[in-house]
Amino acid sequence: MSTEITRIFDFAYYQLDKYNLSKAFVSKVTGEWVATSTKEFVAKVNIVSRGLLALGVKPGDKIALISSTNRTEWNILDIALLQIGAVNVPIYPTISEKDYEYIFNHAEVKFCFLSDEILFEKATAIEKNVKSLKRIFSFDKIKDCAYWEEVFTLGSDEGLQEKVDKLKDKVKPGDLATIIYTSGTTGVPKGVMLSHNNLVSNVLDSVPRLPLEKGESTVLSFLPVCHVFERMLHYLYLYSGLTIHFAESIEKIADNIKEVKPHFMSVVPRLLEKIYDSIIAKGADLTGIKKRLFFWAVETGLKYEPYERNGWYYEKKLKLANKLIFSKWRAALGGNLSTMVSGSAALQPRLSRIFAAAGMQVMEGYGLTETSPVISVNMYEGENFKIGSVGKAIDNVEIKIADDGEILIKGPNVMQGYYKDPDKTAEVMTDDFFHTGDKGELDKDGFLTITGRKKEIFKTSGGKYISPTLLENEMKQSRFIEQILVIGEGQKMPAAIVQPNFEFVKEWAKRHDVNCGNTPEEMAFNQDVKKRIKEEIDLGNQNFGKWETIKKMELTPEIWSVDNNLLTPTFKPKREVILKKYKHLYDKIYGS
Repeated sequence: MSTEITRIFDFAYYQLDKYNLSKAFVSKVTGEWVATSTKEFVAKVNIVSRGLLALGVKPGDKIALISSTNRTEWNILDIALLQIGAVNVPIYPTISEKDYEYIFNHAEVKFCFLSDEILFEKATAIEKNVKSLKRIFSFDKIKDCAYWEEVFTLGSDEGLQEKVDKLKDKVKPGDLATIIYTSGTTGVPKGVMLSHNNLVSNVLDSVPRLPLEKGESTVLSFLPVCHVFERMLHYLYLYSGLTIHFAESIEKIADNIKEVKPHFMSVVPRLLEKIYDSIIAKGADLTGIKKRLFFWAVETGLKYEPYERNGWYYEKKLKLANKLIFSKWRAALGGNLSTMVSGSAALQPRLSRIFAAAGMQVMEGYGLTETSPVISVNMYEGENFKIGSVGKAIDNVEIKIADDGEILIKGPNVMQGYYKDPDKTAEVMTDDFFHTGDKGELDKDGFLTITGRKKEIFKTSGGKYISPTLLENEMKQSRFIEQILVIGEGQKMPAAIVQPNFEFVKEWAKRHDVNCGNTPEEMAFNQDVKKRIKEEIDLGNQNFGKWETIKKMELTPEIWSVDNNLLTPTFKPKREVILKKYKHLYDKIYGS
């Protein structure tokens, strides 16, 4: 190998040297897929590096990147910054102006590159309060905003390339590469400092777990690249010589999958839940023998066990189910999708079973921003796949379970610390082990199972421990329930605040001739709807001990989303924010 990989930008040169793809990155521009080759990508990276130097960017300068969707420009700028020793500060597009202002000032952001007009308005609203900020550039052409092509014009001076190369040589594996601000549900965001080596080691140690055809596979990217999971995967795709297509948006992902026909993609459980629910809804609309066959296949798939552990008769049935039903599922998802990797939240075991039965394995993994992110991940090969677990630790990463059940991590992927916050860093580090804040169990074979978030596990007034994550995951299997938050700390019983799946409620009401109105408000306050959802809760309760079952619930009339700050960018409920917003429902449940 002629390119040794020790810094993040080495991945781009490695791909040029080994694969030199005609399509490295593919974005949709005015309705057409536009490809950028590896050679073109590297050339643009160097032009932008030169342009940044002409702007006055120096090693160690913090540059903010904000984009509403994943796009080629983000990746060009990322590598261009890193190879001159600057620090990439990616920011979630959906956070509040107040958080923008805090991050810009805390990181002392010098320049900001953003994607569109909405983000430009947010950034300009706080610009006057950020003394360090010199200029804002945009990827789209926006009135009154400097267009990022200006950097290309500045970088056309090839005389600056020698300076780029010298700076590149000075970047060390242990140098700070990025500060990622975690979207905290309480207090101010924390800036996680990751070095080149943190991310490079995580890529190289994760590669053996993913069944990718190097230089031949196509991937679809839609999870936010400002999130470390998707970003690390982009580096992994570069290293593996894969063509990356960027989805236009979460709304258009179904269309994009059909167009791109990916072999591989990263997902979050919420997306798989939605895909599964939409498939089941289509099956429910069938009639006669077609409907019976459909649900026979689903029932067969839900009993799936890996490595043919169900025996030859089951495998025979599964083969028939694949031929008659699951082949259509695969076709609807492009026809080539064989593996998905899932992270960010617990995956319902039924989804793991059904998608694996349908020939689209979901490899569940576990990680945090502070661990760059991958700690463990399942792999089908070599009996390394266990449904309900998050797999075994990747190479060079050590997992230890503390006396109180907390998961502790040691390895080259563990962050350098929290930016400008040595006290918070000291709180989470003990003898080189990082305290994840999650609780889990390791079995004798090394499979890790997450049992809950340490801070979220609570005690009722009777002294019984409750793990809300386990209850929530069970209840979300109901098509009536879109989101749920289990509550009850210090109270005599657990309860829940529920956001119904309003689309499905409408369908159900139509089928059963129930008049529950058309708006979310009308549905949420309808007693028939509430009674029906309570039946679903009671059904889910059967899998739990009496002390931990949900006794009461209230429905919310709003849809929880990233935009209204009730969900994180990876679609997990923001506990503290939801409790604050729905305090009146909490008080109603507990009679406060």
